[in-house]
Amino acid sequence: MFWRTLGRLILLPIAFLIAVSVTGFILVTLGLEHITHALHGQSDDGAEVATTIVELFWRGSLLMSGLSILPALGVIIVGEVARIRSWLYYMIGGGLALASVPLLSRLGQADAIAAVPAIVWQVFATAGFAGGLVYWLIAGRKA
Repeated sequence: MFWRTLGRLILLPIAFLIAVSVTGFILVTLGLEHITHALHGQSDDGAEVATTIVELFWRGSLLMSGLSILPALGVIIVGEVARIRSWLYYMIGGGLALASVPLLSRLGQADAIAAVPAIVWQVFATAGFAGGLVYWLIAGRKA
């Protein structure tokens, strides 16, 4: 029993760091792809999307702070305590946790939800879905 608990205490942070790395990789690559499409006029929203995504990247200090980690940690803690082993829970939870980051980064501004284009929500949610699924593959299956 002791060894199993110790193993979980070692595995959980490692799984979280790997999931965060995958999420960051997908966020950057998918975000850069959408910025490139918007800058070359292949997007519906045009410069508005590029401006918003660039603004979110410039606010990297806020996005990389505890503000972006807290929702993901909340999903993991609830999943571990409740012993939820469903891949769907971790995938949707990761997507919702990361999709909340654009809203949290604009906290306190007027019309915070309306100011973020849908493509930004999609990029962040897609990266969160992938991160949640990776976490489930490594540690969530045996919660």
